[in-house]
Amino acid sequence: MTPITRRVALGAALALPALGARAQVFQRAIRVICPFAAGGVADLTARAVGGRIAPLIGQPVVIDNRPGAGGIVAGQQLMGAAADGHTLLVSSNGTAISRSLFRNLPFDPLRDFAPIVTMGAFPIAVIVAPNSPFQDVRALVARAKAEPGKLNIGSISVGSTQNLSAELFKIRADVRAETVVFPATPQLTTAMLRGDVDAAFEITGPIWGQVQAGAIRVLAVTSAQRAANLPNVPTLQEQGVPDYDVASWNGLVARTGTPVEAIAAINRAVNEALGTTELRDALTQVGVEPRGGTIEAAAQLLTSDTARWAEVIEKAGVERQG
Repeated sequence: MTPITRRVALGAALALPALGARAQVFQRAIRVICPFAAGGVADLTARAVGGRIAPLIGQPVVIDNRPGAGGIVAGQQLMGAAADGHTLLVSSNGTAISRSLFRNLPFDPLRDFAPIVTMGAFPIAVIVAPNSPFQDVRALVARAKAEPGKLNIGSISVGSTQNLSAELFKIRADVRAETVVFPATPQLTTAMLRGDVDAAFEITGPIWGQVQAGAIRVLAVTSAQRAANLPNVPTLQEQGVPDYDVASWNGLVARTGTPVEAIAAINRAVNEALGTTELRDALTQVGVEPRGGTIEAAAQLLTSDTARWAEVIEKAGVERQG
């Protein structure tokens, strides 16, 4: 049993606070640290959720954007705050990846973070230029098998979910291809449209306008089910890539040692808010599929993704960061 599992099992025996009582759990504003810049999917998700849970917990929710160093800056901010439930962190795939990616991570997400809830998830798209000869993923795989090492697949940032999703694709499809890394989405899409890379892995948010305009074609999504905003695009599994199920996600965590009553109050408030049409529509508009769920489910997601990405980093030989 992992440290997270033991903590969750202990707290699960406590009943969720009633609606009238949970407002008394918090005495001041809730600070939600976001490890991504304002305007991105994680930021928009946190702001949408935070605005809807504020009336339910009886306190304002303030989003504090602290991007940098692959989430380390934000994580250190959480670790420097009191474990009283008034400071939370937006968690993501990056939280799970960091444990294996960074040599000198100043905290351990499995030991030091207490998962609360998963707010939403969004698949990664396998994309090509409009004039690409590849009409589906099967053709992409066939080319990679026919000419090992000649296919180029683009992604952003070494160790990002997009980058590791491309590496996992090569492992699951059993192909040799070159992964070309770019600093950000604009450079990635420009190179792809110029023909410098044959395909790319990217979340749909930053490219959605180009997809809608027909400037980028989507061959597949990486999740096990088709994306709600791309219902006609098949998954990688549907196109013959076995055991492939990746979705980028955002959740909330607190510091380990935070009172279970506070964690339970936030979990219940988020789930209640996600049950409203207003919030579900707000998230869907930015390409996020609302999730919610139990504290136990959030803990299991962090634990399983930590193990999954550690295996991919090792098998793909991804260079660990400083």
